[in-house]
Amino acid sequence: MPTDIVMPRLSDSMEEGTILRWIKSQGDEVAVGDELVEIETDKANMVYESDAAGTVIEILAGEGDTLPIGETIARVGEPGETGGDGAAPKAEPKPEKEGEEPQAEPERENQAEEPRAPAATAEAPAVPSAPPGDGRVKASPLARRIARERGLDLSGISGSGPGGRIIKADVEQAAEAPPVEAAAPPAPTPGVRERPETAKGDVETIELTKVQQTIARRMAESKATAPHFYLEAEVDMSRAVEGRGRIKAAAKDGDVVPSFNDMVVKGAALALREFPRANGAYRDGRVEQYSRINVGVAVAAQDALIVPTVFDADAKGLREIAAETRALAQRVREGQITPPELSGGTFTVSNLGMYGITNFSAVINPPQAAILAVGSIVERPVVRDGEITTAHLMPLNLACDHRILYGADGAQLLARIRELLEEPLALAL
Repeated sequence: MPTDIVMPRLSDSMEEGTILRWIKSQGDEVAVGDELVEIETDKANMVYESDAAGTVIEILAGEGDTLPIGETIARVGEPGETGGDGAAPKAEPKPEKEGEEPQAEPERENQAEEPRAPAATAEAPAVPSAPPGDGRVKASPLARRIARERGLDLSGISGSGPGGRIIKADVEQAAEAPPVEAAAPPAPTPGVRERPETAKGDVETIELTKVQQTIARRMAESKATAPHFYLEAEVDMSRAVEGRGRIKAAAKDGDVVPSFNDMVVKGAALALREFPRANGAYRDGRVEQYSRINVGVAVAAQDALIVPTVFDADAKGLREIAAETRALAQRVREGQITPPELSGGTFTVSNLGMYGITNFSAVINPPQAAILAVGSIVERPVVRDGEITTAHLMPLNLACDHRILYGADGAQLLARIRELLEEPLALAL
């Protein structure tokens, strides 16, 4: 019996996924742990590894299809086994790659290529480009891009790929076909003016990715359900700047030099030890407090904001945190971050100081109790012991959920973070 491959749950908040790319094709051999398909989830694009071994005997979801968790996307079994409809499936061509010509069908690979006939025969009925009633044109990403570049409407193109899917060859054939002479536009009705262009000019509608849709939904829910209040403090980072300078000067090739954000992550984690209520969440009228202190670090990815997790940040040294955050950020930008690395966060740090932002307020990452926003370090004049001098000042803004933390709770937490950053030796203890 074949084994069903279903849409996996790749994150704790995932409800559905979109097939981006099939790595294995119909008829390919696959082993347990082989990369099978790339899926777009609500947090990132992730590669799913097969949990079954055998031959891919049927692919049920095409690239671009969105399916709920648990829906069958493919079947793996022994060669010659039948699919779910009791009929032996036909071999599916490998996905097209840019710059490659579509592969010929096996039974015709030694024959001269003939032009496609516009009319379908009785033995090979024409296949619609999309199942009736779903309103979606099934096409490969490469076919969509070529059609967009050449100004072609995919709804008027018949697909020759598996399941009526439009492939590169279909779009190129449609582009080479002579244009159909358009009917003359009707004469304007006297006294009726054409609709003028809007003051905003041309309007382009951009579809959100699954990640962007999830961010939009969660941030809207956070602001609508979590009563935010904000606390601000300014940290004198002069000793931290001096200490990091010494570390950088003494570093050898290949050594990881902790950033100021790594210091903030460590300082926040140590402060959360002393104020465990802030290391919690609000759920169903109750406050949960967690024993592990896992700090999420916001990373700007392609058109999205991804928050990987530094687990047990309070127990790790600065260099270890630095190495881990760099590796996590790199995997986010390369699209190789894994579901476990995006889960389990109990507190979040968001830093925009590298963009010259002096201060900002962040939205709490639900259901966490708080998020710390960090601005840029600026050398400014200050008064000390009655004399004017300079100091490297860094703004902090703590957003708190008032259902979990009250004003004094948040103020004490923020004050402790400031104390730890102003005396950086404490971060090494």
